[in-house]
Amino acid sequence: MLYISFLLINFCFMPQLVKKNNIALNIILTVLITAFSIVGLMVANTYAQAYRLVETDDIGRAYDRLFGEAFTYIFLLYLLFNAYAYFSEKGMALLQKIQFLKNYNKNIYQELFTSTKIWLLTLMIFAVIFSPTLDYVLVIIWLIAPPVNLLFAFLSIYYTIPNLRKIGKGFGRYFWGNVALTAMICLLLLLALAGFMRNGEAIPIALIFTSIGMICVTTPLAWYLYKNKFEKLTEIQMLKTELGKSDASLNFLKSQINPHFLFNALNTLFGTALQENAERTGEGIQKLGDMMRFMLHENTLDKISLTREVEYLNNYIDLQKLRTSRSADIKIDTHIEEQLNNLQITPMLLIPFIENAFKHGISLQQPSYIKISLQTKERTLYFDVSNSIYIKADNDPEKLKSGIGLENVKQRLSLLYFGKHELIIRESAKEFFVHLTLQLD
Repeated sequence: MLYISFLLINFCFMPQLVKKNNIALNIILTVLITAFSIVGLMVANTYAQAYRLVETDDIGRAYDRLFGEAFTYIFLLYLLFNAYAYFSEKGMALLQKIQFLKNYNKNIYQELFTSTKIWLLTLMIFAVIFSPTLDYVLVIIWLIAPPVNLLFAFLSIYYTIPNLRKIGKGFGRYFWGNVALTAMICLLLLLALAGFMRNGEAIPIALIFTSIGMICVTTPLAWYLYKNKFEKLTEIQMLKTELGKSDASLNFLKSQINPHFLFNALNTLFGTALQENAERTGEGIQKLGDMMRFMLHENTLDKISLTREVEYLNNYIDLQKLRTSRSADIKIDTHIEEQLNNLQITPMLLIPFIENAFKHGISLQQPSYIKISLQTKERTLYFDVSNSIYIKADNDPEKLKSGIGLENVKQRLSLLYFGKHELIIRESAKEFFVHLTLQLD
């Protein structure tokens, strides 16, 4: 009878009431099934506990006591059935309205919802198993100890432990802090529930069990759960966030480098074409085509062969030599080893240094030079770029502009080659020097 009533209330009546469908009908059905259960248990109680009828001289008073116990038991039990059914339907929405919970991990709603449902369900099972003769002290213990310990666990996991971890405190500080907090909570509960005592021992005993559970069970269990689940989840989430930022930064840096270089290359070809030498212009266009192909097909990859990266550098240097070949005062000295190994490198990682050298180190009116060296030994790349420095004219449009390439490459090196590179940049009044040592895959 109790089980069927629970199923009807939980799966039929309450869902319809929450949805506001046939409200009057479902209320009437809930009242009827409760009344039927009260009458049924009243009758069953007189048979199950008939021995109590002969313990009193007044048989009528004995029946009244049995009927009263049955009525009170069914009424409270079915009230619990309805509370469980309502919480199952609306509990999540109710929890999401609690403002301060929004400051914590969104999983706290589901965890609170599940924990409360388990406590209500165990409370119902506890009440059904022990029938109407349920001991008052056990009821008080079960009403107080589980919910207080659950709330204490959530407080520890989502507030106390994270804050202690931030300031570098360990389990000792956490444990003794919880002991003090347990004493304060139990004292407040004692003061708040003192007026509801039916006898002098129920609530004190319940608070003793509650405090033992908070100190001996909940405190170490909360620490274990945080360390083995929540702390790892937090760390994973932080890593995902940082990885997302890194990916976004890399994509942004690549998008900055490509158009910047294309602008410079087109300016170079334009200047070459003006020199009225079709052969040299054709050579420049061919090299630019090779570089465009590189950017379209390989610049989007995470890693490419070092051989392809070196080919790209050589094409860029050859293009710049076309622009400066008419000036005898410009010296471009390159020592770039041919790469026959299988080393991998992030694309477009070295070009900003060379681009910066040509941008700031070459003057068509003054003597200037650029020296570039690239070699590998085993899996280590050694890359050096040095260039002269001259004062730009006041009408030079790039005088007040600072290149984005070097800052971009510094960020990319810190993201992709953390602990695997050494970058040295020195600048004097006459020379700019870059040395990069890189551990490759």
